[in-house]
Amino acid sequence: MSVAEQKLSHLTAASRFDLCCSGECIRTLFGASHITYNPRAEGCERMLKVLLHGACSYDCAYCDVRLQRERLSLSPDELAGTFLGFWREGLVDGLFLSSGIPRDVDLVMHELVETGEILRRRGYDGYLHLKILPGAARADIHDAARVANRISINLEATSPDRLGGIAGVKDYRQDILKRQAWMAEEKPGHHTTQLVLGAAGETDAEVLSCVADQYRRVRPSRIYFAAFRALPGTPLAVHPDTPAWRARRWYQADYLLRDYGVTPDTLRVALDEEGFFANRDPKEVIAAGNAPVNVNTAPRRALLMVPGIGPKGADRILVQRRVRPFTGPADLARAGIRGKAAGRHLTFGGGETVQTRLVL
Repeated sequence: MSVAEQKLSHLTAASRFDLCCSGECIRTLFGASHITYNPRAEGCERMLKVLLHGACSYDCAYCDVRLQRERLSLSPDELAGTFLGFWREGLVDGLFLSSGIPRDVDLVMHELVETGEILRRRGYDGYLHLKILPGAARADIHDAARVANRISINLEATSPDRLGGIAGVKDYRQDILKRQAWMAEEKPGHHTTQLVLGAAGETDAEVLSCVADQYRRVRPSRIYFAAFRALPGTPLAVHPDTPAWRARRWYQADYLLRDYGVTPDTLRVALDEEGFFANRDPKEVIAAGNAPVNVNTAPRRALLMVPGIGPKGADRILVQRRVRPFTGPADLARAGIRGKAAGRHLTFGGGETVQTRLVL
């Protein structure tokens, strides 16, 4: 193992939140613990996720990079050369490059961009995701957007007050939101962000307001959600862990907002009196309070609110019902709709629900 690969074994495991987005790391490939499987990265499957620098001067209370005493780092040339070796051997398909900030932000951003430029000059034409650091210069964001397929900056929290309680060095409005707006201009449709759920004590109502503002204002291609996990030695070491299901519920809610056209006001129906989601699919909670919809006459937006019907299923229903009306579960099955999932939320025009027909 080369010196660069020895460093790599440390720099790929240095940070849970800055490195691995919840929902991205599906499984670890055998024999390559620093390579993760990511089916969402624009066709890239095996992703090398690595930090350029393994130490950080920032004070994020949830992150263990701040605890690293070994100031391990890779130079842009070292990282590019090591990655290209993996890529040419067919071990990896893409690179997700982030970094701790041991010193000046501009210097580290220059190194991140330089790594990407070296890769492109040496013939790498695959997937490259570069992390934008808080406080990055506009010129560096421009260059990162030019060289990378995707760029991202993590919100981590829902508001300046919430972030201030867990990461006092970062200025939420100037260091993050302002840079995010620049990213949206430089790489529209190809930038992402992440929220750590539970570290700052926010409610789901606050998360919903934040997420809705994100899609209205800067239109990220994805928002990732990480359930907080306490790390030994950090200021939040005794903070309760966030249940993993909370992140799952937020991925479901996020799909409703982003892909189904559900409004934030509609989604708020699924919140309890304290402003939190229960451990139940928000779509099912909303549907339970609505009357069943007629599969033969309902508009697309109403069909999308039926559990078991997604955008493709709704489109198939719209096409097939023009040919002949739906009369029962068999017709739904031919349209690729799971009748049991749709349950009592659909009728066929005579007032009879799918659930009733399934019982008969």
